Amino acid sequence: MIPKDGIITLIVNPKSGASSNKRLVSGFRAYLDQKGYSVKVEFTQSLEHGRQLAQQASANPDCSLVVGAGGDGTIREMVCGLSGSTKPLLVLPCGTENLLANELGYDVRLETVINAFENGQMRPLDLGKANDIHFTSIAGFGFDGKVVQRVQAVRKGHISHLTYFWPIWRTFWDYTFPAMKVFIEGKEFFEGPGLVFVGNISRYAIGLEILKKADYSDGLLDVCIFRCGSCWKLLKHAACTVLKTHLKSRNTLYTQAKTVRIESAVNHIPTELDGDPGPALPLDISIIPAAIQVVVPPGAKPAGIRTRIRRMIG
Repeated sequence: MIPKDGIITLIVNPKSGASSNKRLVSGFRAYLDQKGYSVKVEFTQSLEHGRQLAQQASANPDCSLVVGAGGDGTIREMVCGLSGSTKPLLVLPCGTENLLANELGYDVRLETVINAFENGQMRPLDLGKANDIHFTSIAGFGFDGKVVQRVQAVRKGHISHLTYFWPIWRTFWDYTFPAMKVFIEGKEFFEGPGLVFVGNISRYAIGLEILKKADYSDGLLDVCIFRCGSCWKLLKHAACTVLKTHLKSRNTLYTQAKTVRIESAVNHIPTELDGDPGPALPLDISIIPAAIQVVVPPGAKPAGIRTRIRRMIG
């Protein structure tokens, strides 16, 4: 994948990640310098600024590759900025979860990033759109949306998994599970109390494969709905998801679609997009197929292909 000529634009969120993540960025920058590549480093001042920097790179005829260093929110904004352009994106995972980066086959090792840069493959990446807001990974409606709202309310800079403990604990005891309606391709698919997930990748927080059939390049949204009206049923769904048996439950609905609409008579249902608070319902969600090209490590396969392989061998 090594660009033969041109500038490599390295866009860094300086607030993302722990010190180990920062070492990944500095290590890759040192590698590029040692190899004699022309590198332009840009630091984001906000999520919106990350999108603007990506747009500027996409419009620069001398730019041959964009490297994004940040968490899921930062990478989402860069994908949005590059959408529709021919500039490929290579991801340096520097956030708490790094859901998209992990789905693409990355970890936080410098050798993985260098291997992707030198020998990687190009794959299309779809982009989700909820009303006028884009997302790359997963949108959640209900319980997890409330958790994200509470995390955001106390967030100051970098967060860790421990940051989520009290928001999850409080939400577990006081969430009331209001009813929602979900429409798939214009037809009513579900109505009632529950948790709804719509996304483009299989992984969610702490590696849970809620949307286990999702493929980030298949041009489809995956939808998983847990019928759930109490915290105790939520615990059962969580256990099944950890054990990877949730799709066998009669209280789980799963489908794929190009358009999804979610609405409710209750106007305060919380939402989240890629781990950030989302807009209020109703939401019309669609997919933008092959929005950009991403660089993935050698041998990396979309989640859907991995799932089919696991089925064939076991």
